[in-house]
Amino acid sequence: MTFHTRDGIRYLTFDSFPGITQAVFTRHGGLSPEPWSSLNFGGTVGDDRQRVRENRQRAFHALNRDPNSMYDVWQVHSADVVISTAPHPHFNNPPEFKADAIITDNPSVTLFMRFADCTPILLHDPKKGVVGIVHAGWMGTVKKAVEAAVLAMKSAYRCNPADVIAGIGPSIGPDHYEIGPDVIAHVRRAFGADAEALLSPNSSSGRLHFDLWAANRLTLEQAGVNQIEVSGICTACHPEDWFSHRAEKGKTGRFGALISL
Repeated sequence: MTFHTRDGIRYLTFDSFPGITQAVFTRHGGLSPEPWSSLNFGGTVGDDRQRVRENRQRAFHALNRDPNSMYDVWQVHSADVVISTAPHPHFNNPPEFKADAIITDNPSVTLFMRFADCTPILLHDPKKGVVGIVHAGWMGTVKKAVEAAVLAMKSAYRCNPADVIAGIGPSIGPDHYEIGPDVIAHVRRAFGADAEALLSPNSSSGRLHFDLWAANRLTLEQAGVNQIEVSGICTACHPEDWFSHRAEKGKTGRFGALISL
């Protein structure tokens, strides 16, 4: 991955995604004050919505994308996938726009999602000309939202998973992601014999931590995707660059990620 700064907006890109527009934005370059400083894209966390709109416009312009090309959704920790055929640039989505994965083959569409510890996953099939974006916290990970996105790409656009390139972006890392008994049970049900490799005990407390990066990588591999780039950046370790719900005790913003053809 490579960091860039353009027009004051700091973001990173996956090195394995040639020829398309893609970015995972840090929290730098926006207008929002603390505790959302400064490039906050979250419209439901207490920040002024006009500032959030301006932050979004700044970020899109920095990547030479029209803000009106955006397609986003209400993110609800599901494995639901939306196929976007045209932009949907509304700031307030109606209730039916609920999903945690979006795919498109339309170059006039910019797929966009928001994060604060959950895992951003970008997808690109360069042969079919298809891109996707996935939001995967622990719920989306155990529900295998990224597998659902790959299967939707295969069904809707006849993508071969072997041609798909995936990028797993910054999220809370296994060093910080302690989970309780209920989540542990979900992980074990979802991953079966592979679950124990995704759960590691804290050396001091003995409590289990969950590796979202490894879990989503495993899910991608099982879906037939083998070209995978993992950032390995923990948002909770680096709240100076990333909004982290856990590290900042819920008083924080949302960073964004986008992808387009």
